[in-house]
Amino acid sequence: MNQTKYIFVTGGVTSSLGKGIIAASLAKLLQARGYRTTIQKFDPYINVDPGTLNPYEHGECYVTDDGAETDLDLGHYERFLNVPTSQANNVTTGRVYLSVIEKERRGEFLGKTVQVVPHITNEIKERMQQLGRSGDYDIVITEIGGTVGDIESLPYIESVRQLIYELGENNGIVIHLTLVPYLAAAGELKTKPTQHSVKTLMESGIKADILVCRTEHELSTELRQKLALFCNVKSEAVIQSIDASTIYDVPNLMLEEGLDRVALKKLDLSEKNSPDLKQWNDFLYRLKNPKHTVNIGLVGKYVELQDSYKSILEAFIHAGSANETKINVVSIHSEYIDKDNVADKLKGLDGLLVAPGFGERGIEGKIETVRYARENNLPFMGICLGMQMAVIEYSRNILGLKDANSTEMNASTANPVINIMEEQKTITQKGGTMRLGSWKCTLEEGSLARKIYGAAQIEERHRHRYEFNGKYREALESAGLKASGVNPDTGLVEVIELESHPFFIGVQYHPEYKSTVANPHPLFVHFVKAAVAAKR
Repeated sequence: MNQTKYIFVTGGVTSSLGKGIIAASLAKLLQARGYRTTIQKFDPYINVDPGTLNPYEHGECYVTDDGAETDLDLGHYERFLNVPTSQANNVTTGRVYLSVIEKERRGEFLGKTVQVVPHITNEIKERMQQLGRSGDYDIVITEIGGTVGDIESLPYIESVRQLIYELGENNGIVIHLTLVPYLAAAGELKTKPTQHSVKTLMESGIKADILVCRTEHELSTELRQKLALFCNVKSEAVIQSIDASTIYDVPNLMLEEGLDRVALKKLDLSEKNSPDLKQWNDFLYRLKNPKHTVNIGLVGKYVELQDSYKSILEAFIHAGSANETKINVVSIHSEYIDKDNVADKLKGLDGLLVAPGFGERGIEGKIETVRYARENNLPFMGICLGMQMAVIEYSRNILGLKDANSTEMNASTANPVINIMEEQKTITQKGGTMRLGSWKCTLEEGSLARKIYGAAQIEERHRHRYEFNGKYREALESAGLKASGVNPDTGLVEVIELESHPFFIGVQYHPEYKSTVANPHPLFVHFVKAAVAAKR
């Protein structure tokens, strides 16, 4: 196949309909048919990337191997496709404008008035085709963030219109995701919001090729025909996306609806063979037929919003399936934990995960959680800040350094067991300046980490400014807290563990970013296994 084909996914009526899940599900089906497929997300906000956004604003910030701070939808793409994404897979309005302004400053537009059309739209079109031009993919799916009709989405919609025209017939199609709400008072589904959304899209010069309708109730044949007639699509291209018990059901639901077949037909591509979803469905079977149940406490400071720890929650789903175990993740706000109530707050749990985060709010609660897990032989995993809290807790309560702290929380602490990284000390800008992306780690022979990974050297993704202070390593190791994983180039301690504990491990990196349906992360798999054993 010579030319890369493009699929654009837009949304209407309301946000949070699940464009990312639909895009990932379609990509999974096309991949399972043998097509090399990738997905990219274009976000209409003016932040250059989500790295400086509060998790309450936009959910977690997902990090790729090449160090890009990206939208959490890229996590869905990787979890579904088991293929790494990169900087090129997530573009924001801020990045687009920054690039155009830098070009203008360099004199690339000398004599020209720089405008949204053509300069901004040309930049967007270039980035939309970047992955396709690499020659690595047959099909590129592009998810357009926001909702059709939003002021900030207009340049993207205009870019899609131009690009579909330039690509030529059968080389680019638009899937429009809308809501068909159910009005309880009338006792029926209503198509008018979808009709208005499609009309808004058409006013922008774009005709939807496929309509995906989010709904809580089955769409009747009559309703589908009505939507087809008024939205100017074929009835086979009206796809029902009904609420599912898990997002991992969606590829099978889209297969039943024929979304992949309709898309291939419109792109003038052969169906090749039936999608091979055996591994996917084996995962689903184990997920839905567990033999055990465990309660794992997720202790963090952004627990009110599920999307703040999206990758961790999904990694638990993958690990639960691998262990044939139903995991009840109990979200606990660290700000409300203290030494007087910790036992009450954490009772009934079979394992504890202390989550990543930034800033001093809720820190003492995390430290108390670590102490409780250590003293009660409860399976424990600390990620990033969670690992740092484990170091502080051990330094205070075992080494007797009562004022041990991180310089992030107390810049003048006499015992900075966690300190700002040397290369971070001169940095004043916040965006994209942390230690980011994939870094190597060497695991010590005979350690728990080495046993879990089954390898001497690993690579994991990072997102942090502060690190284990090597000056305290000897004292901590002598007292029983082992540094079992170290970066071979920088000497940075990446993994700590307690040999005297059934399962106690802290990691400076973010293992949750690399967990997928096809490859559940070994740390999560073994942590869940330990929780199952602890329950018995």
